[in-house]
Amino acid sequence: MLSTQLIKQARAQKRLALDEKAGKAFLSEFHITVPSSTVVKDEKELEAQWSQFSPPVVLKVVSPDILHKSDVGGVKLSLQNLEAVKAAMALMKEQPGIKTAKVEGFLIEEMAPPGQEMVVGGYQDPQFGPMVMVGLGGIFVEILADVSFRICPIDEQDARQMLSELKAVAILKGARGHPPVSMEAIVEVLMNIGGEQGLLMRYQHDIEALDINPLLVSATQAVAVDARIILRAHHE
Repeated sequence: MLSTQLIKQARAQKRLALDEKAGKAFLSEFHITVPSSTVVKDEKELEAQWSQFSPPVVLKVVSPDILHKSDVGGVKLSLQNLEAVKAAMALMKEQPGIKTAKVEGFLIEEMAPPGQEMVVGGYQDPQFGPMVMVGLGGIFVEILADVSFRICPIDEQDARQMLSELKAVAILKGARGHPPVSMEAIVEVLMNIGGEQGLLMRYQHDIEALDINPLLVSATQAVAVDARIILRAHHE
């Protein structure tokens, strides 16, 4: 399986986490939708790959030294053409937090359609084993800590109950002028992460923590826009 290979490669390189491209490939294998993307080393590779994209695109720096890309100026959104991507890449290379880091390339990715920001994640609890989490993104998770947890494996009823426990669940259903989102799409992602055959159960000896933030959910789909997969320090 590709996911097993990705973990082996990361371990061989002494990495503590999968890079974003690998993390999204991992999610994709578990039937979680991710945006179309590629990693380029320089302008020449960018020009060669550009025709496969439908702008707008996002540009992100790829570096094992940088955990929070936006904090160092390593993320640029809504780039409309090749020249804009080149300019953003040149600017990124000059940022102090990027200039001193080991840069492996730049991720170019089609922007996901607009939707409600959600956070889905999980971690290994020393007592209970794999745990899965869901919450609304942005202010809801950062300030209000509006999240729900379950011990894995979960079933679909558990996933729906997790969503119903959120204080801001009315927003998902279309309150205050917000368009309603697909609850089924969120349930599917939760099952693919925390279900019997989900990612956290299948790789509980390899994955320490997982964070999809944001998961952009529209009326029809859920797209994992950013993903972080942290590996366990050793096999148990």
